[in-house]
Amino acid sequence: MIILPLVFGIIILTGSIFAGFARDPYAKLIAIGIIGGGIMPLIIMRGYVDVATALAVIIPLSTIFVLQLCRKGAA
Repeated sequence: MIILPLVFGIIILTGSIFAGFARDPYAKLIAIGIIGGGIMPLIIMRGYVDVATALAVIIPLSTIFVLQLCRKGAA
């Protein structure tokens, strides 16, 4: 069971490094999605299923709003 949190930690680090170096706002959103994908199982493993449920609703909604802001900034 020690290997699973390590794998998710590597996924989180990969997403954060990618978000740090990415210049395109859409690439940064993908990186934030990778970070969220790594954090979600860690939250569930700790037993905070209610927090994970709230994040499962909040993360896609915030992504939609940020995508609309990126589109307006490009026009």
